[in-house]
Amino acid sequence: MTEHAHTTVLLHEAVDALNVRADGVYVDGTFGRGGHSRLILSRLGAAGRLVVFDKDPQAVALAREWAQGDARISVVHDGFATLSQALDGLGMGRADGILCDLGVSSPQLDDASRGFSFRFDAPLDMRMDTTRGQSAAEWLAQAEEQQIYEVIRDYGEERFARPIARAIVAARQDGCPIDTTGKLAQVAARCVRTRERGQDPATRTFQAVRIFINRELDEIRALLPQAAARLHTGGRLAVIAFHSLEDRIVKQFVKTHSTPPPVPKWALVRDADLPPPPLRAVGRAVKPSAAETAANARARSAVLRVAERTAAPFARDVFN
Repeated sequence: MTEHAHTTVLLHEAVDALNVRADGVYVDGTFGRGGHSRLILSRLGAAGRLVVFDKDPQAVALAREWAQGDARISVVHDGFATLSQALDGLGMGRADGILCDLGVSSPQLDDASRGFSFRFDAPLDMRMDTTRGQSAAEWLAQAEEQQIYEVIRDYGEERFARPIARAIVAARQDGCPIDTTGKLAQVAARCVRTRERGQDPATRTFQAVRIFINRELDEIRALLPQAAARLHTGGRLAVIAFHSLEDRIVKQFVKTHSTPPPVPKWALVRDADLPPPPLRAVGRAVKPSAAETAANARARSAVLRVAERTAAPFARDVFN
């Protein structure tokens, strides 16, 4: 297996936000190549525990190598949306901190065989977990034009989603299915009539198909309430998002659950009498420094949001 370099984004900012205790229980929802996990482990003592999740078989293989030499690590080959089920299976209740670095990793983008990038001509796969599910090529070979259009419009926010979807369907009807990254990039190049400065015309289409194939936004929506329910009082949730669709979900979740419930204007209720919310937003959204983005261009769109669990009950609390 060829290893591709990966620079962890917002490394210290994210791990510092967790306030790692030596004997605490922590979750790294996206192990990747272990950047955040390595720093968390350096702050854990012998009694601490770290549970790492990843869909990617290559990432899981690396995590299991680590776990062979470190009894503090438990590895889950699955997405972070299975958080509660996985912790139950490991006999764990609550955690002291949960960290998720969303999106695709540099090794996935830089490995042509994975089919994530329009920079290479390779089979159009795009699955984060290559052991299960439908590849992008398989989906594009049978999806209706309307569905392709909606995916590219909604997940890529692409203005030219309609002509791109139409061209994909026309190509397969002509016996030329869109089954490689090069073919999909060519379709986008023909259909995207104007583009943002410095952005390839295929960028939004590739993002949209990848998000859909991996159910990325659905998984974030499934994770957040589980994470809030699993945190001890004072435990922290730290999430790094890389595009507006992800960040919008995280921002709205934290806002909703860190704000007291609305009260009718006619109700004579003091603020002090309102039930406290189950989360507290910690600081403002954090973005990479100029130095970090200069050293790693892929960090430029990252946004870190942090929330802390309060003593107030959460709707999905089922743990002691």
